[in-house]
Amino acid sequence: MGIEDQPAVEESTEPPICGYIDATRETPPGYRNQGTTITADKITRSLRPSQISEKVVFSVAASELNVEPHTLAVGDLENLLETDVNHGLTSGEAARRLEHHGLNKVEGAQGLSMWKILLRQVSNSLTVVLILVMALSFAINDFIEGGVIAAVISLNIVVGFIQDYRAEQTIQSLYALSAPTCKVIRSEQAVTIKAEQLVKGDVVLLNVGDIVPADLRFADGLNLSTDEALLTGESLPISKHPDLTLDDAEIPLGDRVNMLYSASTITRGRGRGIVVATGMGTEVGKIAQLLRANPSSSDDVSRLGAYWKRVKASTRSILGLDGTPLQVKLSKFALLLFALAVLLAIIVFSASVWKIDDEVLIYGICVGVAVIPESLIAVLTISMAVGTKAMAKGNVIVRKLSALEAVGGVTNICSDKTGTLTQGKMITRKVWLRSGPAATVEACTHPFDPSSGTVEWEDDEGSESPKGLKSISRFPHAAKKFIECLSLCNNATVTDGKPAPTDDAAESSTTSTISTTSTVTASDWTAVGEPTEIALHVFAMRFGMSKFTVSETNGVHLLAEHPFDSSCKRMSVVYSSPDSDSADIYAKGALEAVLPLSDASDDVKTEFTAKAESLAAEGLRVLCIAHKTVENSASLKEMREVAESKLTLLGLAGLYDPPRLETAEAVKRCKVAGISVHMLTGDHIKTATAIAHEVGILGGNLSAAESANSTMLASAFDVLSDAQIDQLEKLPLVLARCSPSTKVRMVEAMHRRGAFCVMTGDGVNDSPALKKADVGIAMGLNGSDVAKEAADMVLTDDNFASIVTAVEEGRRLFDNIQKFLLHLLVSNIAQVILLLVGLAFKDGHGKSVFPLSPIEILWANLITSSFLALGLGLEEAQPDIMLRPPHDLRVGVFTREIIVDKMAYGFFMGALCIAAFTSVIYTPMEDIYKQSSLYGALGYDCNAEYNASCDNVYRARATTFATLSFLLLVTAWEVKHFTRSLFNMYPEMYTGPFSVFATVWRNKFLFGAVLAGFVITFPVIYLPVIDKTVFKHQAIGIEWAVVAACVVVYIALVELWKAGKRRFGKGVIVYGQGVAGEA
Repeated sequence: MGIEDQPAVEESTEPPICGYIDATRETPPGYRNQGTTITADKITRSLRPSQISEKVVFSVAASELNVEPHTLAVGDLENLLETDVNHGLTSGEAARRLEHHGLNKVEGAQGLSMWKILLRQVSNSLTVVLILVMALSFAINDFIEGGVIAAVISLNIVVGFIQDYRAEQTIQSLYALSAPTCKVIRSEQAVTIKAEQLVKGDVVLLNVGDIVPADLRFADGLNLSTDEALLTGESLPISKHPDLTLDDAEIPLGDRVNMLYSASTITRGRGRGIVVATGMGTEVGKIAQLLRANPSSSDDVSRLGAYWKRVKASTRSILGLDGTPLQVKLSKFALLLFALAVLLAIIVFSASVWKIDDEVLIYGICVGVAVIPESLIAVLTISMAVGTKAMAKGNVIVRKLSALEAVGGVTNICSDKTGTLTQGKMITRKVWLRSGPAATVEACTHPFDPSSGTVEWEDDEGSESPKGLKSISRFPHAAKKFIECLSLCNNATVTDGKPAPTDDAAESSTTSTISTTSTVTASDWTAVGEPTEIALHVFAMRFGMSKFTVSETNGVHLLAEHPFDSSCKRMSVVYSSPDSDSADIYAKGALEAVLPLSDASDDVKTEFTAKAESLAAEGLRVLCIAHKTVENSASLKEMREVAESKLTLLGLAGLYDPPRLETAEAVKRCKVAGISVHMLTGDHIKTATAIAHEVGILGGNLSAAESANSTMLASAFDVLSDAQIDQLEKLPLVLARCSPSTKVRMVEAMHRRGAFCVMTGDGVNDSPALKKADVGIAMGLNGSDVAKEAADMVLTDDNFASIVTAVEEGRRLFDNIQKFLLHLLVSNIAQVILLLVGLAFKDGHGKSVFPLSPIEILWANLITSSFLALGLGLEEAQPDIMLRPPHDLRVGVFTREIIVDKMAYGFFMGALCIAAFTSVIYTPMEDIYKQSSLYGALGYDCNAEYNASCDNVYRARATTFATLSFLLLVTAWEVKHFTRSLFNMYPEMYTGPFSVFATVWRNKFLFGAVLAGFVITFPVIYLPVIDKTVFKHQAIGIEWAVVAACVVVYIALVELWKAGKRRFGKGVIVYGQGVAGEA
C-alpha cells in the first residue's frame, strides 16, 4: 500500500493508496516510469546463448532469469514470454505450454485422510501398553479380561476418530477460496476457460469481483484496485499501476503496485494482465510448498542416516512423544507405568520363587492391570469432545482435540490485525472542519449501520450531537456543506434491506454484508462500493443525509462526474438544480492532490497539512473535502481542470478499520492471565501502532524492556540474526509489514525462549506460521483454505475475543484433567498397595490369595472410576481461572502437589482396603453364618473358582470391593478442589452445615455418576452366578459395618490432609499476580 519512505501524510491519505504515473524527479525511490524500462536486449545479453533459444524462451520463468516481473516493463515481458497483450497466445501455443508446465493448481490443502485420523488415535503410549496387556490376556486364555480391554481400546479409538473426523468435515465445508474460471485472450478472441488451464504468457481479463487466477503482471487497465489481505495482511485495497516498473527486486509484495497476485480479489476497475507464474510457482503456491516441505530433511545425510531418522520419527509418533505438552507427558507417564507394571510382575513372580503357573501369571497380569488407568484415554477424549462442543458455542472449531488442552497453556498470542483485532471494514473515525468543529465516532460495532455507535461533536460552544440517526439540523451548521460533499461526491450505496429509492451505484464496486445485530437486523445492512466511500456515506447517513435525501432536499441532480483516477488521486462531481444558473462542485481526495487546487491562503494550507499529519499519526487514512459554487457552464462537464480549480477547503476526514468493541477487554484479560499479546500485521507501522494503543497491546504500563523494542518494522527484524534476536530483552509487541518468513522467525524466537505460543491468521501468508506455532488458529469467515488447513483451530466469527474464550476453556480442561488424573491414579495406587500386600496372604496350598479378582479391578477402573472421572472432566471453571499465570509447561499436569496428593490418598485408600480384607478374613464369623472354617481362614484354590473352603475369602473380597468402590465415590467429590474442605468448598456461594449438599449437587453429572456407582455396587455383589462365577465374591451382611467404618475414616483422613495443606500453605496458589509472558 505504498512504500515506507513516502511522506507520512501522503502514506495515509490515498483513498486507496496509489502509486505514481509519469513520474519524474519527484518519483519516490524504488519506482521508475516507462521511459527508463529495461529492454529485452539488456536481459538477453546477460544470458548464455542456450538460454535464449526459440524452443525454450516461453518456458523460462522470469524468476529463472534472475529478473522479477515487477522490475520489467510490459513490453520487455511480452518479448520474454513471447506473448502479446492485445492478441494473447494462440490456442496451439497455450496447449503446448500447458503440457510443458502442467495445470495451474496449488497442491495441498486436501485435509486429513481417514487413515491418518485413525492412526492419530492409536499414536500414544497408553494405547500401545493396553494393546500389549490385551494380547497377553488372550495368550493365557483369560478371554474376559482380554475382551474388556479390547472394548476399552475400541472405545478410545472410536470416540477420538468421530470427533476428529467431524471437525475435519466442518473445516472442509469452510473451504471457499477458488477461482474456477477466468477470461483470457486466445488467438485474438476473448474466451472463458478453467483457471487451471492458464499458462505463462496468457493474457487474463479482469473485472470487479473477479478472483485473480494466477500471478499476473498488470499490463493495462482503468482504476484497478485489489484486495490482497489474504496474502499481505493489507487492510485496504491497493491501487495498481501498469505503467510503473520497480527497481527493487526484493520490495515487499504489498508494495508491488504493478503486480496482481493469485487469490486476491478485484475491488475496483478493470484491466488485463500477463500470467507470469502458475500453480506452485505463484506466491500462494510458494507458501503452500513451505507447508509441505519437511523441515528436518537434509541433503547431506546418508541414506542410512535418513532411514534411521525416519524410523526414529515414526517411533516417536507412534509412542506419542511428539505433540502438545500434555500428550508428551501422558505418553511418558504411560511408558513409566508400563515399566512399573513389568517390575510389579517380576515382584509377583519372585514371591512365588519363579514357579510360574497360570495362576501366578494371572496374578502378575492382575497387578500390572491395576497400575494402568485403562479408562484414562477414553475419559480424556470424551472430556475434550465435550470441551469442543463448548468451544463450538464460543465460535471456535477445534480440528485436533489435543489443541484444546494445549491452548490453555499458552504464554504468548501472536495475532493478525485486520479482521481479528479489528472489524475488517472502514469507518469514518474523525472529521475536522475548517471552521473549527470536529467530530469523533465512538463505539461503532457495525460499520455499515448508521445508527451504530455515537458521534460526538466538539466546537467552540462545546455542543455534542446525541446518538443515532440525526436530522440535518442536529449538527453544527458549519458541517452541513461538508456532509453534503460526503454524500454527493460518492458512488457507494448503503441500505438496510427495506424497499427504498435507488441511488446511483458505481459500475465498478464490490459488495459486502455484515452479519451481526444492530438497530435494524444486522444481516439487512449491506453496502456496495469502495471501502472508503462506504465509510464516508455511512457517516453522512448518521445525520439523515444519504445521497438520495440530499439530492431530493436540495432539488439537485448530477450533471457530471470526474471519477477517481490513480494519476490525480481525487474525485469531483458537478450538481445543479433545473431552475438555477449556478452549479455546485464537490471534491474529495488525497490532501496533496486537493490542496494545490484550492484558493486557500498559505496559512490555511499549513493548518490543513498540520492537522492531516496529526490525524495520520493516529493511524487514520486522511481525505481532504472541498467545494465551490460557480456559474453553470459546459466546461465544468467537459474539462476536469475547470471544475477542480479554486476550490474552497471544507475540512478533513480520517478513516480507519476500527478495533472490535470486545478486543480491548480481551487483551486486558490476557495480560491479567499472564499472556503476552503480539500484533504481527502486513499493514503500515503507524496504523498498526495506533490500533495497538487503542486495544491495549501498547500502553503506559509497559516495562522499560518492553518499550525499547515495542514496535518494529519487519524489515528491521528480518536483518537481525537469531543470536541478535535472542539478545533482545523482550520481543517486539508490534511487527508491521510482515512477510510469511517474518512470522515464522517470530514463532521460532519465542520457542527459543521457552514460550508456548498461539498464532492467529486468515491469509495464505499466515499459513507457515500457523503450522509452526504450538497452536495455530485460522479465521473461518475470511480465511483462506491454506490457512484453515494449517491451523489446529478455526474461529467461525474471526474474533480475537473468541481466542480468549478458547484459552479459558483450555485452562478449565487442564484443571479438570488434573482432577480426574488424581482420581484415577489414587485408585491405581490403592490397588497396587492392596495386591502387593496380598502376596503375604497364603492359602492352604501356599499360594497367594487375590484380595481383589481381576474382573473386580477392571470393574473399579473402567466402570466405577470412568464415569466419576468423566464427571470431574465436566467441572465448571474456577472463578479465578483467568487471574493466574499460565501453568509451567515443563512440569505439566503432574505438579508436585498432584504427585504428593495421589500418594497420600492412594495410601489411605489402599490401607483401608487391606484393613477391610483382613477384618473379614481374621474375624470369627462362625456364629453369624453358622459355618465352620474347616480349611483355615484363606481356604485353598480360591483364585480360580469357588469351592466350599472359599466362603471367608469371597466375603472378604466383596467387602474389599465395596470399600474400594465407595471410597472412589467419595474421592470424586473430595478432589473437586485440592485444598478446600468438601464441607466448605464454595464459601463465596454456600455457607452453613448443609453447604456440602449444594456442593455435591452443583455438578449434576458427577452427582449422577456417584449415585449410579453406589446403586450398581449392590447387584454386582448380590446377583447369583455373576457374583461367584464372574467377580469371584459372594453376598455379605454384617460386613457392611466394616465398609461404613472405612468410609468415615477415609473422609476424616482426607479432610485432615487438606487442613494441613491449608495450615502450612502447601498447594495454595495466590491468584491475580499473573505477569505477561517473558517473550
